[in-house]
Amino acid sequence: MFKAEINSLSEINHIAAMFIKAHPADRIFAFYGSMGAGKTTFIKALCEEMQVLDYVTSPTFSLINEYQTEKKGTIFHFDFYRIQNLSEAYDFGYEDYFYSSSYCFIEWPELIESLLPAIVVKVYIRETVNGSRIIESL
Repeated sequence: MFKAEINSLSEINHIAAMFIKAHPADRIFAFYGSMGAGKTTFIKALCEEMQVLDYVTSPTFSLINEYQTEKKGTIFHFDFYRIQNLSEAYDFGYEDYFYSSSYCFIEWPELIESLLPAIVVKVYIRETVNGSRIIESL
């Protein structure tokens, strides 16, 4: 379990590093939050802290991006915002990714909730009235 508040973008990488340390054995992360809450921004910071060698972008149109790291292996980044039905997840073989032992960062997991593995870290990102972000994992 993890909880932190991000008051400015200058803090995000520090919080991302703390988040990674709080989840040393976890590999599947489902990110919940409203549009604009900062899911993609936080995932970018996580990838930077994990020393991703590739350019990190939102996979909104491709559904999945694959990133390589020097020490942490492969990271799969999903965005299910545009998915129309579960058959689309079956079509690209979600099981091969979710059960690969690689890191999986999943945006908009509500749309594929029934397909998530039993062991998944649910990460909630919410914006406060003052514009800060609360990151909390369960």
